[in-house]
Amino acid sequence: MLYASSEAWRNAPNKRVALFGMSGLGKTFVSNLLRDTGGWFHYSVDFRIGTRYMGEHIVDNFKREAMLNPFLRELLMSDSIYIASNITFENLSPLSTYLGKPGDPAKGGIPFDAYCQRQDQHRSAEIAATEDTAVFAAKAQEIYGYSHFVADCSGSLCEVINPQDLKDPVMSTLAATTLPIWIEGTDAHVSQLSARFDAEPKPMYYSPAFLTKIWAEYLEETKQNAETVDPDVFIRWGFRRLLEHRLPIYAKMAENWGITVQADEMAAVRTAHDFVELVAERLASR
Repeated sequence: MLYASSEAWRNAPNKRVALFGMSGLGKTFVSNLLRDTGGWFHYSVDFRIGTRYMGEHIVDNFKREAMLNPFLRELLMSDSIYIASNITFENLSPLSTYLGKPGDPAKGGIPFDAYCQRQDQHRSAEIAATEDTAVFAAKAQEIYGYSHFVADCSGSLCEVINPQDLKDPVMSTLAATTLPIWIEGTDAHVSQLSARFDAEPKPMYYSPAFLTKIWAEYLEETKQNAETVDPDVFIRWGFRRLLEHRLPIYAKMAENWGITVQADEMAAVRTAHDFVELVAERLASR
């Protein structure tokens, strides 16, 4: 690992970490806290995905919808207006809206083939954006003068790596630049995430094999065809399965390349010093 001991971590003049785990367990909260209180550079992988790698796809989708409106179509064709994505660290809705949900178009879904195409675009974008961590860690120090760096990884990082391969290119690149830290939730956190998702289902990225599996299972279980699926019902049905699928992958990632910190421990962090000490404790007990 990048830091062989808690002493090496505490004494490092340039501390670099990558936070990973399910969305909603504190990755962005801690990243913002470090940036605001401790002089850390905050690199958001999701923001990078939505701007550098998926930005054109997102804006083209906006334009495609606008062209269906005669008034907007005329303005677009005459270059009287322009359409852009206003994606931010806190608002990633343009990215999730583009990913969409498979199912009945009348209920907000998109055809499954188109959905799979967008999933594949996201996979390529996530790999590239995660591997860009090394580039931004260098920029943070060389251009902006930040001593420390935190990468706020996408919740779907586990879907684009092979946790059984110690030479996995994405994780090897990430671990060469940062200390990967899994924020692990309890059963209670999982229930809270499920309840939150049930209230507001959002588009997700799935690995191709997992998506194919749960889509086939859902169609078989409900006796529906792809064109009649209610997209929100499907992704709600699949969310708990997705959590169960991801948790052992996260655990293996932490075992192979980093450390584990409990979500409650991370939620108690109030300063950069608190964070440094928590990481030091976990390194000592690894």
